[in-house]
Order: sequence, then structure tokens, then C-alpha cells
Amino acid sequence: MSENKDQKFVYDFTEGNKDLKDLLGGKGANLAEMTNLGLPVPPGFTITTEACKVYLDSGEEPAALRDEVSAHLDALEQRMGKKLGQADDPLLVSVRSGAKFSMPGMMDTVLNIGLSDTSVEGLAKQAGDDRFAWDSYRRLIQMFGKTVLGVDGELFEDALEGAKEAKKVAVDTDLDAADLKKLVKQFKKIVKSETGRDFPQDPREQMDLAIKAVFDSWNGDRAKLYRRQERIPHDLGTAVNVCSMVFGNLGPDSGTGVAFTRDPASGHQGVYGDYLQNAQGEDVVAGIRNTVPLADLESIDKKSYDQLMQIMETLETHYRDLCDIEFTIERGQLWMLQTRVGKRTAGAAFRIATQLVDQGLIDEAEALQRVTGAQLAQLMFPRFDETAQVEKLGRGIAASPGAAVGKAVFDSYTAVKWSRSGEKVILIRRETNPDDLDGMIAAEGILTSRGGKTSHAAVVARGMGKTCVCGAEELEVDTKRRRMTVNGTVVEEGDVVSIDGSTGKVYIGEVPVVPSPVVEYFEGRMHAGADDADELVQAVHRIMAYADRVRRLRVRANADNAEDALRARRFGAQGIGLCRTEHMFLGERREMVEKLILADTDDEREDALKALLPLQKKDFVELFEAMDGLPVTVRLLDPPLHEFLPDITELSVRVALAEARKDANENDLRLLQAVHRLHEQNPMLGLRGVRLGLVIPGLFTMQVRAIAEAAAERRNAKGDPRAEIMIPLVGTVQELEIVREEAEEVIAEVEARTGVELKLALGTMIELPRAALTAAQIAEAAEFFSFGTNDLTQTVWGFSRDDVEASFFTAYLEKGIFGVSPFETIDKDGVGSLVRNAAAAGRATRPDLKLGVCGEHGGDPESVHFFHEVGLDYVSCSPFRIPVARLEAGRAAAQSSGSDSR
Repeated sequence: MSENKDQKFVYDFTEGNKDLKDLLGGKGANLAEMTNLGLPVPPGFTITTEACKVYLDSGEEPAALRDEVSAHLDALEQRMGKKLGQADDPLLVSVRSGAKFSMPGMMDTVLNIGLSDTSVEGLAKQAGDDRFAWDSYRRLIQMFGKTVLGVDGELFEDALEGAKEAKKVAVDTDLDAADLKKLVKQFKKIVKSETGRDFPQDPREQMDLAIKAVFDSWNGDRAKLYRRQERIPHDLGTAVNVCSMVFGNLGPDSGTGVAFTRDPASGHQGVYGDYLQNAQGEDVVAGIRNTVPLADLESIDKKSYDQLMQIMETLETHYRDLCDIEFTIERGQLWMLQTRVGKRTAGAAFRIATQLVDQGLIDEAEALQRVTGAQLAQLMFPRFDETAQVEKLGRGIAASPGAAVGKAVFDSYTAVKWSRSGEKVILIRRETNPDDLDGMIAAEGILTSRGGKTSHAAVVARGMGKTCVCGAEELEVDTKRRRMTVNGTVVEEGDVVSIDGSTGKVYIGEVPVVPSPVVEYFEGRMHAGADDADELVQAVHRIMAYADRVRRLRVRANADNAEDALRARRFGAQGIGLCRTEHMFLGERREMVEKLILADTDDEREDALKALLPLQKKDFVELFEAMDGLPVTVRLLDPPLHEFLPDITELSVRVALAEARKDANENDLRLLQAVHRLHEQNPMLGLRGVRLGLVIPGLFTMQVRAIAEAAAERRNAKGDPRAEIMIPLVGTVQELEIVREEAEEVIAEVEARTGVELKLALGTMIELPRAALTAAQIAEAAEFFSFGTNDLTQTVWGFSRDDVEASFFTAYLEKGIFGVSPFETIDKDGVGSLVRNAAAAGRATRPDLKLGVCGEHGGDPESVHFFHEVGLDYVSCSPFRIPVARLEAGRAAAQSSGSDSR
């Protein structure tokens, strides 16, 4: 982006507010908001995301940035009464990233900037604590070396471990000032040998280099991977927060912690969080030392605890949501370092949303926006069977719920490699760090022996909806030997383990699963109004009821038999949007279709069709009965023809062997000739859909007759069948007109013969670009359109899904060509544009044209919002995804009415 001369690139914490996240990032906007609320925030300033965008686009910082930073630094120094890196009493600052969306641990932070060989002595004198000063200095060199200068962090870790081993101590707090002074020398040598330069002693150079490093970290591999996983846009950039340092590592009356205003795992109110005495913030998040529960702070420092509780209540009321807070206590003085609306599990999201409604903090419409279809889908996953025979290994902290089973792996590389081979894995680490992200994504669940509910593993897992158990201290994790030992039991890499993120329990072997209570509720086996109803089920019921009240889009199911139709109805389906009749011809009936294809004469073809008719009719009678009173859209036969014929190679071998034995089968020979005649290089683009119905006389009319007779039978049985006949793969209105005319003749004949008036709608599936482009013409002969977005995606992009997903999709996602697969979420610019234009053109011809979608996108949350926006009447999806589509249809309606009112 180009630089604007009058653009302001730096804001003091007193100048911003929580609504400026696009400009100041989430961290900067919330620091400003807390400052405005009068909470104890260390003074500082924020460099905007606009400055980052200029830097990323041009490779250089905006020309005005240095002077703006200097002016704000000067004001900060005057306010604090000391200068950055001043020899006798240094001002120290932290430089921290802060994008619009929370990306925990993905980008860079440097603490204690301003320390040097001279100012470390001044800090020691002012603090009256040599150990604290040298500990702060070694932390700066370690973080700066890794983050800014690109030194391998393991080199610093190895040196630190060596110092502890030499002293025969377990934790770094047992190292004294002399030990840390030696460690600083070692760290500086590592910097010199790895980078060819000395650790910078000029405090302003340290700060400027750290700011650039934070800008650069936006495009780091782990940040890009996280954004792809969480679907965060790549062009937002990050803000940089420069904040005066406060110290939690000044002794036992100091410390650092993370707090939540409610439990992020369950949503329950209470005191949740972790605290670590004599530590800086990174120690808590990294899980390097095991923390104590936040409630213990009351006995450690009651004054700070009481103040923190009051601040937490203030923030939750102000933000009207669960807040995630970072704080530091410096010698009994509480400081707020960060707040944000906290990440939470799916169950917590539903519970908290309804709790806040009951507390009068939000209304039902807002509650609906606080949950997502993806979270609802997570709640529908199975859970462990508590009655099963199990072998418990241990127990940790229930950090992110779910039931995960997989083979134990001890590093991210193996997790990714094994998962790509189809293995399910559990990633086991002492603690995770941002470099483990790709392994965490690949794993079914994450297990750590260190860290609490606020550790890196817990926060990232909750954000991704992954099962996670943290801080299982009894587990001895040996990553080098690739094993875990628990009370004498050894778990080697490759052994199967099961982890329960709801209880924190860890088991050896595979624990069987049972349906979740949310699925039991949707199935009708659990009632939300019962006295003993599950609290989570009650929350889901309330939000689903509101979504159903406000949504405009109806939700139908893709179902091909009565069993699926009945399940879909229990899940809230308002009809069937796609019944694929080709699924009715597989198994034993396949041979009857072979006879139809091989028929040489009209009589043979008629005999084959007569044999199929009663079977088809029975299928439809059962389907109409299951969905009585609701619309059922039946798609006429639409398979690639080869699906009904034997494999050409297999059949050729069979015929050749029979001929060699002088035992040739005439039927096999005819079949082979037919297979050769009908063989297609690309069956997806060949003889299927309406083309098949036009080439094989009587095929579609047999199906229409079966539908009409089944509907007449149900009417006579006092049922209410509402059949809609869908003609597939139409590319021109003439195809549709021919099939429609034949269908109307059959329907009229059945009506005359049975004396039953049948109101059968005739429409088409829009799955070819030409159909979408000529929608105005096609609407003349169609009463409804159903967009087949799977095939529309294939034909618009020019690739076959089966062929491309395994070959180049991964590379396209990694290179950022796709943010997400176009088969998963609709491609709004391409396929979506055709849907939007076809809907408008079709309705211009026929104002009462019914519009729906029956591709897999009908159950995708993001796509549902698009279909609402373009004015479709319904979406159709697999039975299991119906609740997700209902919820998202409600969210889409609430969002659009909210934006209309604004």
C-alpha cells in the first residue's frame, strides 16, 4: 500500500479504544480501552497495522515512522522520569505483536529492551537485586537473539540447561546472580558466533530492530500456517505495542499470571487461571514451569487478588463476554498487560452465550452471534464410553474437551508425516511452542506434561477445537527416546493412547465412544425441558430455537432412502432437497440396469423398464411416507454410465480366459461390446444426466411414472406427498422442454387412471456454467432451480475433484492460491457469481421461481451465509449437518437484520 503523508502511524495508549482493532490490532485496542477505563496499565504506545502494511509492501518502514516513534518515546520517557536504557536508572520496554485477530504465540515478542552491559548495573542498583537484573538481561539476549537475529533457540536452551546441571538445580529460579552473569557471557558468545556481530548495546537500535522483527513475523511460516488454519486474511498486517516494562521476576512478592473471567473449557463462572511467582509472562504461557491455580493468589497476595477480582468483573461487564487477561505483580503492585475476548471451547461458547442473556448483558440475537456452526459440529462428535473397561495412565488438566484416540508421537514432524499416511496420532510433548503448530493441526489431540489451562498448548487447542490435556505431571515425557513413562508403564512411539479433554484423563489403548448428548437431543432421545436435562443440551436448545425463529432460509436434507429421511426429519429437516435415484440402482438391481443398457430392441428395453418400475415406485412410496407433508425433490438418474457397467479391464480378462477355454459367454461378449461402445475418457463430462434420459428412451418416463404412481398411492392412503421432479445436467432449455413434455404426459396419464390430482413441480439442477448463464431462458420451462454446487465447482474450475484433491490442492493451499478448498466453502467470486446471477435472471423470468442448493456447500457455515445473502429459499445437506445449517441460517438472518438496522 502507498504511504499517505498525513497518515498517523503511532498512537499513545490514551488515544485508542477497543473499536480500533483494524488499526491498532486487538492487543493495542484493548490496552487503550483498559487505559480509558482507568485500570492500571503500564504506559506505552502502538504502531499501527498500516505501518506494517507499508513495510511489508515496500520492504521499508514509512518515512515518517521513525520521527513519530521518537516523539512518543520522548513523551513516555518524560512520563516515567527516565530514559530508555539510561545507565543509572534505565527505562525498559517490551515490543509485542498484536494483530486484529488473536494468534497466540504465532508472532514475536521481545521483553526487557534497553538493557546493556552498563544499564544492567543501574537496574541492579535501583532494584536492589543483582539476580533480577542479570536474569532480565539473559532473557533479553535469549529472546532478541532468537526473534530478531534468527539464532537457533535451542542453543540458548542448551546453555541454560547446562547451567542448571552444573549447579545441580531443577529450575532456573535456583540460579543466582553469579550463575546468570556467566550465562549472559555465554549467550553473547552464541550471538557473536551465530550472527558474526555483537549483541547490540544501543537501546534505540534494540527497539528499532525488534519493531522490524515483529513486522517480519507476520509473514513467518508458523503465522501463515495459523492464519490458513483459522481462515484469517493474510493482508491485515500486525500492530506493534511498545510498553514500559513491569517486572514479575523481582522476587516472591512479584509474579505473573493469566486469568479468565469464566472457565474457557466449560463456561462456568468462578476463579480460573494460572499464577507463577517470581516470573515473567512468557514463563506462564510457555508452560516451562508448572503454575499454581489463580485462586492460590489470595493466600499469596490478598490485596492484589482482591483488586484483580474487581478488575475482572469490570472487564466482563464492559466487554459483555468472557475475558482473557494477562497481568503482572511487581512488588505488590498489580499491572494489567492485556485483555481480550477469550477463546473458548464449543461447549463453553453455548453455555456462556445463554448465561449472558440470563444476566441481561446481551440479547438473544447477540447470543446467536456468539456461537458458530463449527462449534455446534464439535459438540456432535462422540465422547468416551464411561462404562467401558479402560486402563488409565494418568490425569492432567482438562484444557480442551473431546475424545481423541491415536498413536503416540513425540514431535511435530512425525505427527504430520504419519497423519498424511492416514494414521490418527496424539502429539505428546513436555510443553508445546509455536514451532509445534503443524503437528498440532495434524494430531487428533495434544497431551503435555507441563503447563495449565493458559499454556500455549491449551490456548491454541481451544482455538482450533482440538482435544487437549495439559500439565499431566506424572507423565515423564522423553522426546529424545520417543517414549513416555507413567508409574512404571512405558508408552513407546506408535502405541495407541486415548485422551479425554473433558476430564483430563489419559488411557492406554483405544477407548470406545458413545454419541454425544447433543446428538441424543437432536435424535429426540434427550429432552431439553426434562428436570435432569444436560446443561449443555439446554443451552443448545435455547439457541437453536431462536435460530429457527429468525432464519429465512429453510433447511432440507440430501437423503436417498426412508431411514436417512427419518433421521433428517428428527434433526429438523424441512424436506428433502436431493434424492439421488442412481443410489437406488446399485447392489442387486445393477444387473437390471445392465439389461437396460444392453437392450438391442424396443421390446427388450421395455421389459427392463417394466422390471425396474415397481422397485422404483416402492422406494418413492417409503420416502414420501417418511417425509409426509414436506417437499421431496427427486433427481432423475444422473450417474456417469460406467458406474453401472463392469470394469473394462476386468471384463476383457474374463472374456479372454473364457475364449481360451472355448467357453465363451454370449452375454459377456455383448457386455464387453457395450462397455467398449460406451467407454468414456472423462465420464463426469460424458453421457449422464439429461443426456442419458434422451439417449435411452423410456428411462426418465419410467422414473416419472414411478414418482407419480407413488404420490397417487400415498394420496389414496390419506398422506400428503409433495414431490418435485428435478432434471439433472441441463445445459440448454431445449433439453429441459423435451423431458418436461414427456413427463407431463406421463403425469396426466397417471392422474386420469388413478383419479388423483397430482401437483408435481418440474425443475432442474443448475450444475453447468451454461445453465447458469442462460438461466433466464431455462426458467421458462422450470418451476424451480437447485444449484448443484459440487459439479458447478468442477465445471467452473475445470478440474475433477477426485483427481485434484490428492495431487495439487495441498500445494495450492500452502501457496495461498486457495484460502480454503472451493469444494468445502463456495468460491464466491467464481461459482458464487454464477449462482447470484442465475438466481436473479431466473426470477426475472419467473418471479415465483423456487431456488435452492443441494451441493455439500449447503451444510458449510460460510456458504450458508452467502446463500442467504443471494436470496435462495433453502439449502440442502447431509442429515448430520442439518443442525449446523439451521444455526448458520439463523445467524445469517440475525446478522443481516442487525446491519440493516444500523
